[in-house]
Amino acid sequence: MNLDKTLIIVLILVLVIMGPSQLPKIAQSLGKSAKALKDGLEGRPDEDEPASEAPAKERDTPAE
Repeated sequence: MNLDKTLIIVLILVLVIMGPSQLPKIAQSLGKSAKALKDGLEGRPDEDEPASEAPAKERDTPAE
């Protein structure tokens, strides 16, 4: 019960400090961070990093 009250107080303080216009940005940022953490713990590659363009054999083969 004490945790519920603390969480509500923290959320109200964030709303007062940041303002209602910033809440969607904060929520999106938290969601991306949580997804990145989850993917990192599962060993998935980061979506922001570009995947290798082509395997080395295809790049090193001279054009005919």
